[in-house]
Formats: sequence, C-alpha cells, structure tokens
Amino acid sequence: MDLFSGLSISASALRAQRVRQNVISSNLANAETTRTKEGGPYKRQFVILRENKTETDQRFVFGSDKMQGFTTHDNHIPIPAPGMPIDKDHVGSGVEVASIEQDQTPAKLVYDPSHPDANAQGYVAMPNVNVVQEMTDMITATRSYEASVTAMNSTKSMLMKALEI
Repeated sequence: MDLFSGLSISASALRAQRVRQNVISSNLANAETTRTKEGGPYKRQFVILRENKTETDQRFVFGSDKMQGFTTHDNHIPIPAPGMPIDKDHVGSGVEVASIEQDQTPAKLVYDPSHPDANAQGYVAMPNVNVVQEMTDMITATRSYEASVTAMNSTKSMLMKALEI
C-alpha cells in the first residue's frame, strides 16, 4: 500500500455509493411511472458492486520492495517481519460498480379503470418499485457513504500527523 491507498479506497467507495444513491433516487422518482419508452411500466433498477483490485498497490504489500518498518516503543503494535506471510484475503482494496441491473419481478396490477393505461379489465400495470425497500436501501447507502467519509478523514488526519513528525 502506498501513502494514498487509503484515500483511493475511500474515494472508490464514495463513487460507488453515489451511483447507488442515484439509482435509488431514480427508482423513487419513477415509482408511479406506468409508461416508458420501452413500453410498459418502469422497472426497478439496482447496483451490483464488486471488488476493484486496481485501487490497491499490490507491489507495496506483496512485492520484494514491500513497505517495512520498525517500532520505536515497546507499547507500539509490532510490524510483521519481511518474511512473515500476509493473508491476501485481508488486504484492502477498492470497490466499483460492476453493473446496473433491472429487477425482473413482475409489475403490480392495480384496479383503476379510469387510468389512461388501464387494460380492458380495468387493471393498470404499476412499477415493481417498493418505496419502503427503496428508503431502506437509501439509508444503507447513506450510512455507507458516511462511513467512507469518516475513513477518508481518518486517513487524512494520519497523513497530517505524519507530516508533523
């Protein structure tokens, strides 16, 4: 990891959560849209996230010139010796948006014969958007965004303290 890996990882999380928030907002805005360009009601969308290994600098963790250090006080956390194995599953990496998918659950049929999009029986195909689920997803996306901001600020504080040494 280099000096700015923590900032890069946090920034990737902020980008991913921003896209997630935009998709959730679009779902909420179209919760009553019964007519789209593709025909039929709006279909709920959701974001698929995946690990982004490019947000880490693997060379500094696994390479021959990986970062090393030593402790200056007995109470400090010991730094692993150069030959000590590192668990590759626990090395941090960033996140990215893999895709934005459409929810394939069927549209809800609501009886409203006065609606312009009602079928011959008087039912209107409504979007498959559950407003309560979307609000819950928005809260989790907001909390994830806030956690990433906190991690970014912590990294920034550590860098500022390192400059004071």
